[in-house]
Amino acid sequence: MGKVVAITGYKPYELGIFGTDHPAIHYIKTAIQTRLLELVDEGYEWVLISGQQGTELWAAETVFDLQIEYPELKLAVLTPFEGQEEKWQEEQKAYYEMVLSQADFVASISRKPYESPQQYHNKNRIFVHKSDCLLIVFDEEREGSPKYLYEAAKKYRETHPYDIRIIDFYDLQAIIEDEQTDF
Repeated sequence: MGKVVAITGYKPYELGIFGTDHPAIHYIKTAIQTRLLELVDEGYEWVLISGQQGTELWAAETVFDLQIEYPELKLAVLTPFEGQEEKWQEEQKAYYEMVLSQADFVASISRKPYESPQQYHNKNRIFVHKSDCLLIVFDEEREGSPKYLYEAAKKYRETHPYDIRIIDFYDLQAIIEDEQTDF
């Protein structure tokens, strides 16, 4: 197996995104695509996500778009537990199922339904051990769910070679400004 990049970031509600056609999604996917192309050039072949709504599923879509030109790029979805989508709205469930159906590898870390936050801790630990790099849409000044994987990656990096690449709000703002000057 080639080099692996784990991708995570904010969930839609943490960014004030409600709906699949919010303009911010385009900018986040553009940022992910730019960074993924850099990683592909560096020999990365696998993208690892846990299938969370928001950044992770948008990253999956970005991988599918890139696979047309880079068929060697693969997507693995390792969910923290069985049935993480059970309480999601129907539209989100359908989107999730589409991502799982196109992924190159799908498995659950815990073969049980949600039981405790420990399942998320286990997922974070496995993600940093199974990947060479974390690509994260995160701003340290804005708390949110990505903080936990980010903290696990920083701790892991203290004793192992591990790359952390952050897409922050300044990066997203730069993309917005670039695209607006193109018109």
